[in-house]
Amino acid sequence: MIKKLNYFIVLIITIFFANNVLAQDKIAFIDLNYVYANSKVGKKIIKEVQSKKEIIKKEFIEFQKKLDKEKNDLIAQKNVLDENEFKKKYSELESNVEKYNKIIDKKNKDLIDYQNKSKKDFANTLKSTLETYSKENSISMILRKENLLIGKNSLDVTKDILNLFNKS
Repeated sequence: MIKKLNYFIVLIITIFFANNVLAQDKIAFIDLNYVYANSKVGKKIIKEVQSKKEIIKKEFIEFQKKLDKEKNDLIAQKNVLDENEFKKKYSELESNVEKYNKIIDKKNKDLIDYQNKSKKDFANTLKSTLETYSKENSISMILRKENLLIGKNSLDVTKDILNLFNKS
């Protein structure tokens, strides 16, 4: 009876230790927005996007000024021009506004597409860095910080990844 009890106790202890050993997988998390905003590549992408936004903004302001001038000139000529001539010039002005709005919309869409493509390329490059880091540090899983509710600060590998990513 005592042998059976000892055997049972050893079996239970073995099961508890086996489960405890299996639960030792390493997990870490990373703040991708921080890496994007502070890495050399991310800063370059952000700078290019800002530059393109500024160009679009300048073009829009220039067109707005041109449009206002044409509109004011047309209003000033309203009493001098024939009613049909005025309507014709007014419809040309509206047509130009529509054309320019389409051009601006296309430029904004192209900018968004460029930004999305750049972020996707950034993510692919970062993924290979994450894979390398996880292999070197025996990490089973790396999660996004945005998807966590709570976690120990010791599990945050953001700065390590940023340094490794900037080196590659």
